[in-house]
Amino acid sequence: MLRYAYYPGCVAQGACRELYQSTAAITERLEIELIELKKAACCGSGTYKEDSQLLEDTVNARNIALAESLNLPLLTHCSTCQGVIGHVDDRLKEAKERDPDYLEKVNSFLSKENCSPYRGSSEVKHLLWAIVGDYGLDKLREKVQHQLTDLNCAAFYGCYLLRAQKSLPYDDPFNPRSMENVFSALGANPIYYRGRIQCCGWPLASYATEQSFKMAGNHIQEAKDAGADCMVTPCPLCHLNLDSRQPEVEKVIGNSLGIPVLHLPQLIGLALGIEPKKLGLDRHVVSTKPVLEKLRIT
Repeated sequence: MLRYAYYPGCVAQGACRELYQSTAAITERLEIELIELKKAACCGSGTYKEDSQLLEDTVNARNIALAESLNLPLLTHCSTCQGVIGHVDDRLKEAKERDPDYLEKVNSFLSKENCSPYRGSSEVKHLLWAIVGDYGLDKLREKVQHQLTDLNCAAFYGCYLLRAQKSLPYDDPFNPRSMENVFSALGANPIYYRGRIQCCGWPLASYATEQSFKMAGNHIQEAKDAGADCMVTPCPLCHLNLDSRQPEVEKVIGNSLGIPVLHLPQLIGLALGIEPKKLGLDRHVVSTKPVLEKLRIT
């Protein structure tokens, strides 16, 4: 059995509760054990370093140390968390070799809070990488109970998952295929389009809302024009901009979109035969009914 120290992040426990729901549902079905890190802190989603790099490193060194204390890799289903925590892990592992004084400084703050020190002995891994690299697509294919035949799925990778870290052992950061390979394993048709590896616009939303919504709208329109029945993302922040704000996006771009945006574990869950409500598919702003109707799932 695969076991991970589970870091769900903030958004999946709040605005995108369906991501938390669906991750629990598919990992149970796949017999993957998740030990939730209840004492973990918000990764900061890249904002901590605007004030202090040391702050970002210390907060996330603690998050990683919680996983290390269990001798398990840290698993997250949020691309932003993967990007931030994974980048910190890269930096601190490098500091361990080249700048031990800096790492000692980070660990001194953890010691003051009675936390275990960061050792650099774990790995930070997104759910997508766990499925592709650890579980394996052949085994996933064997678990499929409901083939997603004729469903046209457009992946939206976003930024953090692909390019926040120095190396990407499971994919090509500029021409990824891992999500599309998952789609194919589930019986769905991958749809390719230009914006699938670009920013969703979420980081701009609080101070350049129109530009943010135009970015999101362009990506959704491109996916729609390419024939997508739905978009699928491994990032809850991308999901917020593409799904939750799609009605506002439509007003900005002056065009009707209406494309359902699924979280990756929701799509996997449908193929595993898990009922839609258990996957939280009734929580979306843009109705997921067209997807269910095409798959003849009631």
